[in-house]
Amino acid sequence: MPLHTCPPPKKAINRWLKRYPSEVGNYGHLLLEQNGKCDDALIAELVGYFESAHADAREFFHAQMGIDLHPDAGAEGSQVTYPTCLPPITRRGLFGEVMAGMLTEHYDYIGGHNWKIPVFLFRYHEDAEAYLFALARDEKRKREVYGRRGSDFLALALNETGEVVRFIVGEAKWRKKLQRSVVDELMYGKKSKNPDTGKLEHDGKGIWYQVNRDIPVPHGLRQLQRLLREIDPEGYSAAIATLDRVLVVKDARPLPRTNLILISGGDVPSREARYSLIPWEEIPDDYTAPHDLQVVELILSDGDSVIDGVYDALWST
Repeated sequence: MPLHTCPPPKKAINRWLKRYPSEVGNYGHLLLEQNGKCDDALIAELVGYFESAHADAREFFHAQMGIDLHPDAGAEGSQVTYPTCLPPITRRGLFGEVMAGMLTEHYDYIGGHNWKIPVFLFRYHEDAEAYLFALARDEKRKREVYGRRGSDFLALALNETGEVVRFIVGEAKWRKKLQRSVVDELMYGKKSKNPDTGKLEHDGKGIWYQVNRDIPVPHGLRQLQRLLREIDPEGYSAAIATLDRVLVVKDARPLPRTNLILISGGDVPSREARYSLIPWEEIPDDYTAPHDLQVVELILSDGDSVIDGVYDALWST
Protein backbone atom coordinates (compact mmCIF):
# COMPACT_ATOMS: atom_id res chain seq x y z
CA MET A 1 0.00 0.00 0.00
CA PRO A 2 1.33 3.50 -0.84
CA LEU A 3 2.14 6.32 1.53
CA HIS A 4 0.97 9.87 0.86
CA THR A 5 3.97 11.46 -0.84
CA CYS A 6 2.66 14.29 -3.03
CA PRO A 7 3.50 17.80 -1.76
CA PRO A 8 0.79 20.46 -1.87
CA PRO A 9 0.61 22.39 -5.18
CA LYS A 10 1.90 25.64 -3.71
CA LYS A 11 1.71 27.80 -6.83
CA ALA A 12 -1.84 26.69 -7.57
CA ILE A 13 -2.97 27.33 -3.98
CA ASN A 14 -1.40 30.79 -3.90
CA ARG A 15 -3.05 31.66 -7.21
CA TRP A 16 -6.41 30.19 -6.19
CA LEU A 17 -6.79 31.49 -2.62
CA LYS A 18 -6.29 34.83 -0.89
CA ARG A 19 -5.28 34.45 2.75
CA TYR A 20 -5.98 36.53 5.87
CA PRO A 21 -4.09 35.03 8.85
CA SER A 22 -4.09 36.04 12.51
CA GLU A 23 -2.63 34.69 15.77
CA VAL A 24 -3.55 35.51 19.37
CA GLY A 25 -1.83 33.49 22.10
CA ASN A 26 -2.36 29.82 21.33
CA TYR A 27 -5.12 30.56 18.80
CA GLY A 28 -4.59 30.84 15.07
CA HIS A 29 -7.24 31.85 12.55
CA LEU A 30 -6.90 31.70 8.76
CA LEU A 31 -9.55 33.05 6.40
CA LEU A 32 -9.12 31.86 2.81
CA GLU A 33 -11.19 33.39 0.01
CA GLN A 34 -11.24 32.22 -3.58
CA ASN A 35 -9.31 34.50 -5.90
CA GLY A 36 -10.42 33.79 -9.47
CA LYS A 37 -12.48 31.07 -11.10
CA CYS A 38 -11.96 27.33 -11.22
CA ASP A 39 -10.46 26.27 -14.55
CA ASP A 40 -8.88 23.20 -16.12
CA ALA A 41 -5.39 24.34 -15.12
CA LEU A 42 -6.34 24.52 -11.43
CA ILE A 43 -8.01 21.11 -11.54
CA ALA A 44 -4.94 19.58 -13.17
CA GLU A 45 -2.68 20.99 -10.47
CA LEU A 46 -4.89 19.76 -7.61
CA VAL A 47 -5.48 16.23 -8.92
CA GLY A 48 -2.06 14.82 -7.98
CA TYR A 49 -2.49 15.66 -4.31
CA PHE A 50 -5.97 14.14 -4.19
CA GLU A 51 -4.74 10.97 -5.92
CA SER A 52 -1.98 10.66 -3.34
CA ALA A 53 -4.41 11.27 -0.47
CA HIS A 54 -6.75 8.51 -1.67
CA ALA A 55 -4.12 6.06 -2.96
CA ASP A 56 -3.96 3.83 0.13
CA ALA A 57 -7.73 3.56 0.47
CA ARG A 58 -8.11 3.01 -3.27
CA GLU A 59 -5.82 -0.03 -3.26
CA PHE A 60 -7.42 -1.33 -0.08
CA PHE A 61 -11.04 -0.94 -1.24
CA HIS A 62 -10.40 -2.37 -4.70
CA ALA A 63 -8.77 -5.43 -3.11
CA GLN A 64 -11.75 -5.78 -0.79
CA MET A 65 -14.15 -5.48 -3.73
CA GLY A 66 -12.22 -8.09 -5.68
CA ILE A 67 -11.80 -5.96 -8.81
CA ASP A 68 -8.72 -4.57 -10.52
CA LEU A 69 -7.52 -1.04 -9.78
CA HIS A 70 -7.86 -0.29 -13.50
CA PRO A 71 -10.70 -2.53 -14.68
CA ASP A 72 -11.18 -2.86 -18.43
CA ALA A 73 -14.24 -1.15 -19.85
CA GLY A 74 -17.12 -3.57 -19.71
CA ALA A 75 -15.40 -5.88 -17.23
CA GLU A 76 -17.28 -7.10 -14.18
CA GLY A 77 -17.37 -4.27 -11.64
CA SER A 78 -15.74 -1.75 -14.00
CA GLN A 79 -18.38 0.85 -13.08
CA VAL A 80 -17.03 0.95 -9.53
CA THR A 81 -13.86 2.93 -8.85
CA TYR A 82 -12.89 4.57 -5.55
CA PRO A 83 -13.43 7.42 -4.81
CA THR A 84 -14.89 8.59 -8.14
CA CYS A 85 -18.12 6.59 -8.00
CA LEU A 86 -19.08 7.66 -4.48
CA PRO A 87 -22.24 9.79 -4.11
CA PRO A 88 -21.84 13.59 -4.49
CA ILE A 89 -22.44 14.30 -0.79
CA THR A 90 -19.77 11.77 0.19
CA ARG A 91 -17.27 13.24 -2.25
CA ARG A 92 -17.84 16.67 -0.74
CA GLY A 93 -17.06 15.32 2.71
CA LEU A 94 -13.88 13.72 1.40
CA PHE A 95 -12.94 16.98 -0.30
CA GLY A 96 -13.04 18.80 3.02
CA GLU A 97 -10.81 16.19 4.65
CA VAL A 98 -8.23 16.27 1.84
CA MET A 99 -8.23 20.07 1.87
CA ALA A 100 -7.52 19.95 5.60
CA GLY A 101 -4.36 18.05 4.77
CA MET A 102 -3.37 20.19 1.80
CA LEU A 103 -3.79 23.47 3.66
CA THR A 104 -2.03 22.13 6.77
CA GLU A 105 1.00 21.11 4.73
CA HIS A 106 1.02 24.41 2.84
CA TYR A 107 0.30 27.21 5.34
CA ASP A 108 1.91 28.17 8.65
CA TYR A 109 -0.41 27.36 11.54
CA ILE A 110 -0.30 28.30 15.20
CA GLY A 111 3.02 27.25 16.74
CA GLY A 112 4.92 27.16 13.44
CA HIS A 113 5.18 23.36 13.36
CA ASN A 114 6.17 21.42 10.24
CA TRP A 115 3.26 19.04 9.73
CA LYS A 116 3.61 15.76 7.84
CA ILE A 117 0.84 13.41 6.69
CA PRO A 118 2.32 9.93 6.15
CA VAL A 119 -1.02 8.51 4.99
CA PHE A 120 -4.67 9.54 5.08
CA LEU A 121 -7.08 7.32 7.04
CA PHE A 122 -9.71 6.86 4.33
CA ARG A 123 -9.46 3.04 4.29
CA TYR A 124 -11.23 3.07 7.68
CA HIS A 125 -14.41 4.36 6.02
CA GLU A 126 -16.45 1.23 6.72
CA ASP A 127 -19.69 2.30 5.07
CA ALA A 128 -17.87 3.30 1.89
CA GLU A 129 -16.34 -0.18 1.76
CA ALA A 130 -19.74 -1.83 2.20
CA TYR A 131 -21.29 0.46 -0.43
CA LEU A 132 -18.58 -0.26 -3.02
CA PHE A 133 -18.65 -4.01 -2.37
CA ALA A 134 -22.39 -4.15 -3.05
CA LEU A 135 -22.30 -1.73 -5.99
CA ALA A 136 -19.65 -3.79 -7.78
CA ARG A 137 -22.10 -6.69 -7.76
CA ASP A 138 -25.34 -4.79 -8.36
CA GLU A 139 -25.35 -1.43 -10.18
CA LYS A 140 -28.76 -0.60 -8.68
CA ARG A 141 -27.37 -0.49 -5.12
CA LYS A 142 -26.77 3.25 -5.17
CA ARG A 143 -27.50 5.07 -1.90
CA GLU A 144 -26.10 7.73 0.39
CA VAL A 145 -23.00 6.77 2.40
CA TYR A 146 -22.47 7.46 6.10
CA GLY A 147 -19.37 9.42 6.98
CA ARG A 148 -16.24 7.91 8.48
CA ARG A 149 -16.15 7.76 12.25
CA GLY A 150 -13.44 9.37 14.34
CA SER A 151 -11.10 12.26 13.55
CA ASP A 152 -11.41 13.66 10.03
CA PHE A 153 -7.72 14.42 9.77
CA LEU A 154 -4.40 13.65 11.49
CA ALA A 155 -0.85 14.87 10.89
CA LEU A 156 2.43 14.56 12.79
CA ALA A 157 5.32 16.85 13.63
CA LEU A 158 8.58 14.85 13.61
CA ASN A 159 12.03 15.73 14.96
CA GLU A 160 15.31 15.11 13.18
CA THR A 161 15.38 11.47 14.30
CA GLY A 162 11.82 10.79 13.15
CA GLU A 163 10.18 10.77 16.59
CA VAL A 164 6.74 12.33 16.97
CA VAL A 165 6.91 15.56 18.98
CA ARG A 166 3.34 16.80 18.39
CA PHE A 167 0.23 15.81 16.49
CA ILE A 168 -2.67 17.76 14.98
CA VAL A 169 -6.25 16.51 14.94
CA GLY A 170 -8.80 18.02 12.59
CA GLU A 171 -12.55 18.38 12.17
CA ALA A 172 -13.29 19.21 8.52
CA LYS A 173 -16.77 20.14 7.31
CA TRP A 174 -18.12 21.13 3.88
CA ARG A 175 -21.37 22.98 3.35
CA LYS A 176 -22.80 24.20 0.06
CA LYS A 177 -23.66 27.63 1.50
CA LEU A 178 -21.69 29.07 4.39
CA GLN A 179 -24.22 31.43 5.89
CA ARG A 180 -24.46 32.30 9.59
CA SER A 181 -27.24 29.84 10.42
CA VAL A 182 -25.36 26.97 8.73
CA VAL A 183 -22.11 27.69 10.58
CA ASP A 184 -23.96 28.07 13.91
CA GLU A 185 -25.52 24.64 13.40
CA LEU A 186 -22.09 23.17 12.64
CA MET A 187 -20.52 24.69 15.73
CA TYR A 188 -23.42 24.37 18.23
CA GLY A 189 -25.50 21.45 16.90
CA LYS A 190 -28.91 21.08 15.31
CA LYS A 191 -31.87 23.11 16.45
CA SER A 192 -34.96 21.67 18.09
CA LYS A 193 -37.85 23.09 20.10
CA ASN A 194 -37.21 23.45 23.82
CA PRO A 195 -40.26 21.86 25.53
CA ASP A 196 -40.04 24.35 28.39
CA THR A 197 -39.71 27.60 26.45
CA GLY A 198 -41.15 26.59 23.08
CA LYS A 199 -38.15 28.22 21.35
CA LEU A 200 -35.79 26.64 18.85
CA GLU A 201 -32.40 26.02 20.50
CA HIS A 202 -29.17 24.31 19.46
CA ASP A 203 -28.67 20.90 21.07
CA GLY A 204 -25.06 21.72 22.02
CA LYS A 205 -23.63 18.69 20.17
CA GLY A 206 -21.74 20.55 17.43
CA ILE A 207 -18.04 20.90 16.67
CA TRP A 208 -17.22 22.84 19.85
CA TYR A 209 -18.68 20.03 21.93
CA GLN A 210 -16.84 17.33 19.96
CA VAL A 211 -13.46 19.10 20.10
CA ASN A 212 -13.70 20.04 23.79
CA ARG A 213 -14.59 16.52 24.98
CA ASP A 214 -12.23 14.55 22.72
CA ILE A 215 -9.93 12.20 24.60
CA PRO A 216 -6.26 13.32 24.76
CA VAL A 217 -5.15 10.50 22.43
CA PRO A 218 -7.77 9.89 19.72
CA HIS A 219 -8.40 6.48 18.15
CA GLY A 220 -7.11 7.82 14.84
CA LEU A 221 -3.55 7.78 16.22
CA ARG A 222 -3.77 4.01 16.69
CA GLN A 223 -5.16 3.65 13.16
CA LEU A 224 -2.31 5.75 11.78
CA GLN A 225 0.29 3.74 13.70
CA ARG A 226 -1.23 0.51 12.36
CA LEU A 227 -0.93 1.79 8.79
CA LEU A 228 2.70 2.85 9.30
CA ARG A 229 3.54 -0.60 10.64
CA GLU A 230 1.97 -2.16 7.55
CA ILE A 231 3.26 0.21 4.87
CA ASP A 232 6.70 1.40 6.01
CA PRO A 233 7.76 -0.04 9.40
CA GLU A 234 11.45 0.75 8.83
CA GLY A 235 11.06 4.28 7.52
CA TYR A 236 8.74 5.22 10.39
CA SER A 237 10.24 3.06 13.13
CA ALA A 238 10.95 6.04 15.41
CA ALA A 239 7.43 7.44 14.97
CA ILE A 240 5.90 4.01 15.64
CA ALA A 241 7.96 3.66 18.82
CA THR A 242 6.90 7.13 19.99
CA LEU A 243 3.24 6.26 19.46
CA ASP A 244 3.74 3.01 21.37
CA ARG A 245 4.64 5.07 24.43
CA VAL A 246 1.71 7.43 23.88
CA LEU A 247 -0.98 4.85 23.17
CA VAL A 248 -0.52 2.52 26.15
CA VAL A 249 -3.41 2.69 28.62
CA LYS A 250 -1.29 2.75 31.76
CA ASP A 251 1.55 5.24 32.29
CA ALA A 252 1.12 6.75 28.82
CA ARG A 253 3.45 9.62 27.98
CA PRO A 254 1.47 12.72 26.99
CA LEU A 255 2.19 14.27 23.61
CA PRO A 256 1.53 17.93 22.75
CA ARG A 257 -1.51 18.40 20.54
CA THR A 258 -3.01 21.00 18.23
CA ASN A 259 -6.69 21.05 17.30
CA LEU A 260 -7.77 22.07 13.80
CA ILE A 261 -11.24 23.13 12.70
CA LEU A 262 -11.74 23.57 8.96
CA ILE A 263 -15.05 24.99 7.75
CA SER A 264 -15.25 25.00 3.96
CA GLY A 265 -18.05 25.77 1.56
CA GLY A 266 -19.70 28.13 -0.87
CA ASP A 267 -19.87 31.87 -0.43
CA VAL A 268 -23.21 33.69 -0.06
CA PRO A 269 -24.17 37.27 -1.09
CA SER A 270 -24.84 38.28 2.52
CA ARG A 271 -21.19 37.74 3.49
CA GLU A 272 -18.89 40.66 2.80
CA ALA A 273 -15.29 40.14 1.67
CA ARG A 274 -12.80 39.44 4.47
CA TYR A 275 -15.66 38.71 6.90
CA SER A 276 -15.06 35.70 9.16
CA LEU A 277 -17.88 33.51 10.39
CA ILE A 278 -15.85 32.39 13.42
CA PRO A 279 -14.32 35.12 15.65
CA TRP A 280 -10.60 35.74 15.12
CA GLU A 281 -9.76 38.64 17.45
CA GLU A 282 -9.42 36.30 20.43
CA ILE A 283 -9.91 32.63 21.14
CA PRO A 284 -13.65 31.86 21.21
CA ASP A 285 -15.18 31.38 24.66
CA ASP A 286 -16.77 28.18 23.37
CA TYR A 287 -13.35 26.52 23.11
CA THR A 288 -12.34 25.01 26.46
CA ALA A 289 -9.79 22.33 25.50
CA PRO A 290 -6.21 22.93 26.75
CA HIS A 291 -4.57 22.46 23.34
CA ASP A 292 -3.52 25.00 20.70
CA LEU A 293 -6.35 25.79 18.30
CA GLN A 294 -6.19 26.55 14.59
CA VAL A 295 -9.37 27.56 12.74
CA VAL A 296 -9.48 27.73 8.93
CA GLU A 297 -12.40 29.16 6.96
CA LEU A 298 -12.24 28.22 3.28
CA ILE A 299 -14.75 30.27 1.25
CA LEU A 300 -15.20 29.22 -2.38
CA SER A 301 -17.34 30.88 -5.04
CA ASP A 302 -17.55 27.77 -7.24
CA GLY A 303 -16.72 24.94 -4.88
CA ASP A 304 -19.01 22.43 -6.60
CA SER A 305 -17.08 22.90 -9.85
CA VAL A 306 -13.78 22.33 -8.06
CA ILE A 307 -14.97 19.19 -6.27
CA ASP A 308 -16.62 17.59 -9.27
CA GLY A 309 -13.75 18.59 -11.54
CA VAL A 310 -11.13 17.02 -9.26
CA TYR A 311 -12.99 13.81 -8.43
CA ASP A 312 -14.09 13.22 -12.03
CA ALA A 313 -10.45 13.59 -13.13
CA LEU A 314 -8.87 11.19 -10.61
CA TRP A 315 -6.94 8.37 -12.32
CA SER A 316 -8.60 9.34 -15.60
CA THR A 317 -5.62 8.06 -17.59
